[in-house]
Amino acid sequence: MASKVIKTISSFIVALYVVVFMPNSVAEGRPNIIFIMSDDHATRAVSAYGDALVATPNIDRIATNGLRFDRAYVANALCGPSRATTLTGLHSHGNGFYSNEWSPDFDGNQQTFPRLLQAAGYQTAVIGKWHLYSDPVGFDHWDVVHNVFEQGTYYNPEFRSAAGIEQTTGYISEVVTDKTIDWLDTVSESDGPFMLMYQHKTPHRDWMPGPDELENWDDISHVEEPSSLLRDLSHETRGRQEARMTISENMTDKDVKLKPAKYLNADQTKLWDKAFSEGNRAYRAADMSAEERIRWKYQRYIKTYIAAVQGMDREVGRILDYLDKHNLTENTLIIYTSDQGFFLGENGWFDKRWMDEVSSRVPLLMQWSGTIKPGTTTSSLVQNIDYAPTILDAAGVEASIPMHGVSLLPLSTRQTESWNRDLYYHFYENPGFHGVARHYGVRTDRYKLAYYYRNNEWELFDLIEDPGDQVNLYGKAAYKDIQDDLKKRLSALREQYQVPQEDPDVPWYHGIVVLALEWWFK
Repeated sequence: MASKVIKTISSFIVALYVVVFMPNSVAEGRPNIIFIMSDDHATRAVSAYGDALVATPNIDRIATNGLRFDRAYVANALCGPSRATTLTGLHSHGNGFYSNEWSPDFDGNQQTFPRLLQAAGYQTAVIGKWHLYSDPVGFDHWDVVHNVFEQGTYYNPEFRSAAGIEQTTGYISEVVTDKTIDWLDTVSESDGPFMLMYQHKTPHRDWMPGPDELENWDDISHVEEPSSLLRDLSHETRGRQEARMTISENMTDKDVKLKPAKYLNADQTKLWDKAFSEGNRAYRAADMSAEERIRWKYQRYIKTYIAAVQGMDREVGRILDYLDKHNLTENTLIIYTSDQGFFLGENGWFDKRWMDEVSSRVPLLMQWSGTIKPGTTTSSLVQNIDYAPTILDAAGVEASIPMHGVSLLPLSTRQTESWNRDLYYHFYENPGFHGVARHYGVRTDRYKLAYYYRNNEWELFDLIEDPGDQVNLYGKAAYKDIQDDLKKRLSALREQYQVPQEDPDVPWYHGIVVLALEWWFK
């Protein structure tokens, strides 16, 4: 009850603030803002970071013309919670959205950066994946993916807007871009600058390539496997042993295209069958060992993931070309990121959720002509709680209620020489579809400490010696002082962010949601 009262008071303060203290004139002379977010796009699949699995020339343009953050992280590696944090600049316990599966609809009446920008005279829009269940608030225009628990479908997705539900025909990355360009065509500079959230489903599970990629998705004869693809986890923590996200056991026939795809029309079905039927027949006829099947599944998984990324990258290029053509690039802050990273075979896994580097680390690229020097990089530790403060800072708008994050503009403009900071992480969704244990932890410049608090298990990693989170050092005598220091740092972060001691309750309908998800992915 107390938390509801606090939220109600906070919503009233925000409403009063935006009405009384933020006239439209604040927006004059401010940059346009385009926030591009993909879904489950691992840093290894962005060529701007080097040693990548796939070339992403259009996404790379943002890095070439701006700043690449080499150590950017999310605070809860799940689609909905990450998006709620992006909007509010708050950790999950601060914005009330903990889980894709059982959180109540996102409270759009709380303070968000779109609401603040809208009140300051910005034209605001969100187009594409939303995954927060409530209707977007703070946007003059919204047109969001609607069907399949707001996950959407790669082909012929449904969209929801103020006008109702729309059934579309086409591939989702292309449809989202078409809708985005249509909205940009309506924007008038005389009505103030714009803030656009351009958000892709791609390359989320089940990573379906678009029509242009179906013809050549298998051109690469072999993708190099991660060294830990066949890792034995039987001697690791209980949490790692019990997770249900292995390529060997939990990746479904639908994931690896052995089953017919859903939601395709007749013409799309022909293209799909041509792309996969021959390989499927060969797989079924082969006499493979268990290890060979894992390796086959990995190749089918990673190649279709890569193909989906290639299609999305092309669509990002369409938006960047639009900005160039209409002379908007010079006065537009462009940000590219993903809602979380993804396991691309590491530990024999797919999916996210973990504090591990591959799932909590994300690509983050930022371009702003005349403000950010092209081709720069930073290794400072940053997090998705920082996105909202950064955007508000660029727009010259102040938050009415303090956020957990801080503006990244001092890093982007070289206005700071020191950036000493620890990052807090907290994953709540258990029981959950993938069985990942609840955990929280601290990430410092060199070390990571994670606590699986329902299992009473700890992990400690030296990220210089072990960047892949493979060797648990917790309990080793040589690391006792470091371990004790990290526990103090973790306690300090929980106090700083006022993390409640008790987790939110899981509602009664959670089991039904899990069954529905299992049906969909199978």
